[in-house]
Amino acid sequence: MSPLQAGTSVRFEWGVNGAAELARSCAALVLVDVLSFSTAVSVAVSRGIRVHPFPWGEQAQAYADRIGAAVAVGRGAVSARRPYSLSPAALANAPVVPDLVLPSPNGSAISAAAASTGLPVLAGCLRNASAVGQWLRGQSFGTPDAPVGVIAAGERWPDGHLRPCVEDLLGAAMVIDSLADDDALLSVEAAVALAALTGVPDVAGAVRGCESGRELLDRGFGGDVELAVEVDCSPVVPMLTAGAFAPAVR
Repeated sequence: MSPLQAGTSVRFEWGVNGAAELARSCAALVLVDVLSFSTAVSVAVSRGIRVHPFPWGEQAQAYADRIGAAVAVGRGAVSARRPYSLSPAALANAPVVPDLVLPSPNGSAISAAAASTGLPVLAGCLRNASAVGQWLRGQSFGTPDAPVGVIAAGERWPDGHLRPCVEDLLGAAMVIDSLADDDALLSVEAAVALAALTGVPDVAGAVRGCESGRELLDRGFGGDVELAVEVDCSPVVPMLTAGAFAPAVR
């Protein structure tokens, strides 16, 4: 069986299974989880916090204790004593710590799995899509010989199955757009994702109005959505290095 989307320079897939397949043949991976893992990572890393992704579960506290890091709790469990969560708004205002363990059911799980590949793994979102593309091109990624795999994390249905979502499709499309120069050869999957972006004149409005955005707004986390829809406001490119996201070296 030939590699997934073989012969192309920019490829696109969904979820942990898509990440595993792209890791077999790509030279670099970009994880996109707009609401909210990638956005949370972008905010935290821009403040000087190293972010350790961790699959969702009760073991996160034990892992944080072992490496001497703070640990994020659920959005609804944030307090003065435990100010860190998957909420980008909370991370924007929490005290700066050297290391933070950030569990999440989608983005962290994919990141933790991707870390074992040894490939460069970047966290992309609406806030830094152009910076991610610029960094990759500057490192000579995004060619048929060194293809980039862009992974939309997606959400989960109640039964645990992947639910493709608008916000991650658009975030991934913005990263793809940042790589789509005249020499780039997009896979059909990446080209179709990019076409979705051209059909949405108001990306911020689409993210606010999609199911995931409305869910956060209804739960009182509108600040997270507003931080997530700030397009290209950050030059920071978080890269997974030695198990933690930190700024990529330019």
